[in-house]
Amino acid sequence: MKKLSTAASRFCYNHPNFGIPNLMLYIVIGNVIVYVLDMLSSYTFSPMLTFVPAYLARGQVWRLVTFLFVPDNSNILFLAISLYFYYWLGSSLERTWGTARFTLFYLTGVVASILVGLISCFVYGFGYTGSVTTAYYVNLSLFLSFATLYPDAQVMLMFIIPVKIKWLAYLDGVMLLVGVIQYIAAGMYVMALLPVLALANYFIYFGDDLMDALRGTASRTAYRSSHRSPGTRNPRRQSRSNTINMKKAARDMQQSKGYLHKCCVCGKTDTDYPDMEFRYCSKCAGYRCYCMEHINNHVHITEE
Repeated sequence: MKKLSTAASRFCYNHPNFGIPNLMLYIVIGNVIVYVLDMLSSYTFSPMLTFVPAYLARGQVWRLVTFLFVPDNSNILFLAISLYFYYWLGSSLERTWGTARFTLFYLTGVVASILVGLISCFVYGFGYTGSVTTAYYVNLSLFLSFATLYPDAQVMLMFIIPVKIKWLAYLDGVMLLVGVIQYIAAGMYVMALLPVLALANYFIYFGDDLMDALRGTASRTAYRSSHRSPGTRNPRRQSRSNTINMKKAARDMQQSKGYLHKCCVCGKTDTDYPDMEFRYCSKCAGYRCYCMEHINNHVHITEE
């Protein structure tokens, strides 16, 4: 995962013009158009766009892309809410990451979904007329990514109750794991691959951040438990000891992780980009490191 994450960061750094600006806007517009055409044709239009192995074998290769524009809800109210929500998530991630990284993230999720659909061709046969691949898990990975970057952002549940988005992400994570277990228990191994690959795509971009967060939590706990009586120590000796410990911790971190500084937004490190400068934001809670591209272009984190 770490190698794939590094490769993705380097690709985006070397190809800043890669990607489709406002990608989620086009996805949302496509869903709206398909929904309207379905209403006019009594829901006979979207079946021509879904990912169906049997029709792919007959040369209908457009289904490799058009399944992204098939609405996942027939209720106009819930569809409008979900499309607006996905647009908000996608546009926020694009502003944070940049067009290149966001497009690559979405593209790898789409490729993973297509891969599951192609595997279904060999499992169920090319005559299988059921739809396996949808955009649901691609969009779910958007939600998990946003919740990782902005865990304290609030959404209005049922337009009334303010809820931090991290709690909804935890709930979705549990439901996703339950779904995988249910698919496996029912012998539907191909279907179980969809959420698994969606999580794999998520961990490619956020695996290091999650491990860093876990290590940071463990380090803060150990530090608090080993400094229960600071008033009994010599201030100067304590200051020198802290400096030595910080330098030692930095050396240990660089040896164990392979880098010393890592941007909280794009994941660039001083090892991968030795010419890049890194700074720590004084307005963010904790020690939040950013590259020069994001030190003045990020959402400040006020809670650890």
